[in-house]
Amino acid sequence: MKTAVVTGASSGIGAASARALAASGFHVFCLARREERIAQLATEIGGTAIACDITDPASVAHASEQVGEHLNVLVNNAGGAIGLEPVIGADLAGWRQMYEVNVLGTVSVTQAFAPALIASGAGTIINIGSTAGHSTYEGGGGYTAAKHGLKAITETLRLELNGLPVRVSEVAPGMVHTEEFSLNRFAGDADRADSVYAGVDAPLLAEDIADAVDWIATRPDHVNIDLMVVRPIAQATNWKVARNSP
Repeated sequence: MKTAVVTGASSGIGAASARALAASGFHVFCLARREERIAQLATEIGGTAIACDITDPASVAHASEQVGEHLNVLVNNAGGAIGLEPVIGADLAGWRQMYEVNVLGTVSVTQAFAPALIASGAGTIINIGSTAGHSTYEGGGGYTAAKHGLKAITETLRLELNGLPVRVSEVAPGMVHTEEFSLNRFAGDADRADSVYAGVDAPLLAEDIADAVDWIATRPDHVNIDLMVVRPIAQATNWKVARNSP
């Protein structure tokens, strides 16, 4: 049976991706900090839950040991945004945290699992980026910087792994309405979180991005999808979104 690792699998795109890959026949290792959530998910999909903090090298190394010497798919999904302040008024602690998770955490996980991906003879790395990694918007300086960093890592990995049996892809979602992304961004302020999606008929759902992840993972081994940008029809770009009048 083919195997997959999904980081940030406790909710949102990560949990949906784990479900989609399991439905396609993968044994999925569900990685996240919240053990109870991933335990429930692993039971649901017949996978394996591994508690892991991707910003802790020891935790990542332990997860790698549990997965073993062969791995077919790595989905680097763990990430997130903090705040929406302008650059000159930004909380640098939040910026550091975003960089630690979105960039350094992704690198740490990729380093740990690269040998198993290569050993499989047909490995795939799928990094969950963002349209924020391909353009900018006011108030998004820290997050766009981190996701631009992830984009650069993805493209560099593809160059450096060229000639080895590992594909490298990025899925860049636009506006996705998940239960936690905006809530975490605004430190639990539900009203601010809800305002992000106010008046938008149909933002993307986590399952829409999971479909993209699963499709990339199940292409023939010689096919590499470099980049998939996925937006809701209401979103023309990061800063232009069609909204219904109140």
